Parts: sequence; C-alpha cells; structure tokens
Amino acid sequence: MVKLGISIGDLSFKNPVMTASGTFGNGIEFDDFFDVSRLGGIFLKGTTLEAREGNPYPRMAETPSGMLNAVGLQNKGIDYFEQIIYPHVSQYDTNVIVNINGSYIDDYILLAERINKLDRIPAAELNISCPNVKMGGMAFGTNPVTAREVIREVRKVYHKKLIVKLSPNVTNITEFALIAEEEGADSVSLVNTLLAMAIDAGKMKPSLSTLTGGLSGPAIKPIALRMVWQVANAVRIPVIGMGGIMTATDAIEFLLAGATAIQVGTASFIDPMAPVKIVEGIESYLSEKGISDIGEIIGYINRKTS
Repeated sequence: MVKLGISIGDLSFKNPVMTASGTFGNGIEFDDFFDVSRLGGIFLKGTTLEAREGNPYPRMAETPSGMLNAVGLQNKGIDYFEQIIYPHVSQYDTNVIVNINGSYIDDYILLAERINKLDRIPAAELNISCPNVKMGGMAFGTNPVTAREVIREVRKVYHKKLIVKLSPNVTNITEFALIAEEEGADSVSLVNTLLAMAIDAGKMKPSLSTLTGGLSGPAIKPIALRMVWQVANAVRIPVIGMGGIMTATDAIEFLLAGATAIQVGTASFIDPMAPVKIVEGIESYLSEKGISDIGEIIGYINRKTS
C-alpha cells in the first residue's frame, strides 16, 4: 500500500492532487465523468461579492503548447454560491476550497467573513494574482505593500486555512511568498497564469478582446517549476504547485521540487479525467520505485543537492 495523504497544518488531504480554480467550475460540471471525491481537494471557480459578467468575447485563445484566457472572473456572486452551489459541493467527501477575489480590500474581507461561516469549507484561496481584471487581482499580487495589507486584513477575520495564490508576473516571487508567510498564511499556491498576448494575423488584431490575458498550459511549466522550487526553499509553510501539469510525471516533478500538493488546470479542458489519471499515475510511480509514503519524494531534489 502506498500512502498518498498530505496535510496543510492540521487539514488532511487524501492525496496531493487538486484542481485549479477557474478550470474545474464548481466540481458539479464533472460529476458525470468521475467521483470528484477521489481527489485530494477541489478549488472552486473564483467567487466575488457581486455577480460579474466577465470580459467581452473573445476571451479565450489557443496558443502553441498552451492557451490564453481573459474570462475576467465571471461568476454569480457569493449569495448565489451560498444558496445554490454550497448545498451541493458540501456533500463531496473531499476538501472543497473557495477561491475569493475582490476589487478592493474590503471586498476580500467581507467575502472571507461569509466563507468563514460555511462549515463544510475548510479553507479559502486568496486570489491576489488574477491578470484578467481591471481592478484588484494582479494589482494586489504584484505590489508588496498591497499584498501584505490584503493578506493581513483577511487573516484577521478568516479563521480557517488560508492559502494565498501568487502571481508569476513579478521579479522576485519569493518576496511575496515570504510576505504571505509573515502575515499568517497557512500555504501558498503558485503559479497563476502569466500575462501574455496573441495576435490574429489574418484579422490583423489581437485574439482577445482585452488585448492581453493569462497564459496557461505546458508552455509555462518550466517557469512554474522553477518558481515552485524557489519558494519551497524560501518558506516553511506548504507550497501548492501548478502551471502546465498535464500528466502524472509533470505532477511528480513539482513534488520533487518541493510542492506538498499540486493543482491540475488546463489539462481538464483537454481530458476531464486528467486529475484522476494523475492520482493513479503518482501511485503507480511510487509503487514502481518501492516508495511507501509520498512524503519521501516531496522536496527530494533539494535534499539531494543541499
């Protein structure tokens, strides 16, 4: 038997495979494909105080080895979430984590207070890194002063596990990870999408209505892997890695680099079964290596090169 369980503080996960916010809806959309409870956790689509329509179309574009999105946090708001989504996702036998977003610090505070009251939501992912909204989002996550302020204020009112989602669109990502740790975050998740652009030469105009958007998929994996490795060597809190994870081998590389857990994103658009296949692939890898506990490979390359 291979032990796949990991933990963030005293919050346990049956395995290290989770879904990236914005790529898995609210989990409900995948019920017809597999039992969502097989995953270590699911990070739900970003939630805001008020309903948002998102950005105008076109807001997705394929690129070599990846995709661009500028959806703009389209969602129906926290009231709808509490009344319609929560009763369903609270029945999953896994950790359901809400990704919260705001245009102002007060938005984050009010959302955190609301989520804090939901018994079956054990953690929140504080998204200060979305590159697809005009206000808030990346503006918080790329400025050390505002990043510290929003994390500090949310930590004051949110009493469960707080995971801060970091932006790769910075010069030194470890600075922001250390800020999150100093302000009481229980974990950091990284990386969010990279700010990028595509142009349609035939139409002679940008492929996205917003001109720029967030790049995800295999194209960003080497960058994401490097950043996860850097952060895992800089902080003591668990790191959740993401960015171009398409296969079990990709996920294992992030674990070896120091990630305690991983999130699967773009891969779910291509194959809805990708997260489950990655769980199974990790288990097979450990069995073949004769490793009984996944903890033995987390940060392995750092121990071997130190």
